[in-house]
Amino acid sequence: MDVNITKVLKLYLVTNRYDYSDEEFLSRIEQACQNGVTLVQLREKEVTTHKYFELATKVKEITDRFKVPLIIDDRIDICQAVDAAGVHIGDSDLPISVARRLIGPEKILGVSAKSVMRATQAEIEGANYLGVGAIYPTKTKVITKPTSIETLKEITRTVSIPVIAIGGIKEHTIHNFKNTEINGVAMVSEIMCAENIADKVSDTIKALDQVL
Repeated sequence: MDVNITKVLKLYLVTNRYDYSDEEFLSRIEQACQNGVTLVQLREKEVTTHKYFELATKVKEITDRFKVPLIIDDRIDICQAVDAAGVHIGDSDLPISVARRLIGPEKILGVSAKSVMRATQAEIEGANYLGVGAIYPTKTKVITKPTSIETLKEITRTVSIPVIAIGGIKEHTIHNFKNTEINGVAMVSEIMCAENIADKVSDTIKALDQVL
């Protein structure tokens, strides 16, 4: 792993294609990378393996150009096929220890955690960072259960690996994460649906600088 995991988690873009064409989807990712997003997670829940591979290849061309690490959601095979920086897994995916064994010691392994028990298990079994949430209600197709900011604080106090907050986070809610000891936030619609992605990313980074 040749990236500083703590630094690259600051503004973590999780993709969602909505009704965008592939061209528009890729353009939005490019704008986000160009303007300061520090990590991209490609998340595709309803496409064929071939389509996922094609998209991952195109997204990685963009992230490589801007030296932004690419994380693949769920799919270790896609991560390996495009040589992404790592993979992010949730409760319904492979066991953490199995995922770590498959991707090897050098790639980044992110794990979703909604409880202190899951967080500590993830750290023990080889996770490099935790995604904690959903903190706020989200309109993405991913089924989520709410996680309180108090639970988020308890997790950051308990584990030694970096933690990001995820789930319905907006630029104007970032101040709520003051004193939580998180390393960054993950955003989906706030960036992917922004009218002006450059301004949104810039303003979000300024808000994060006041909190982190």
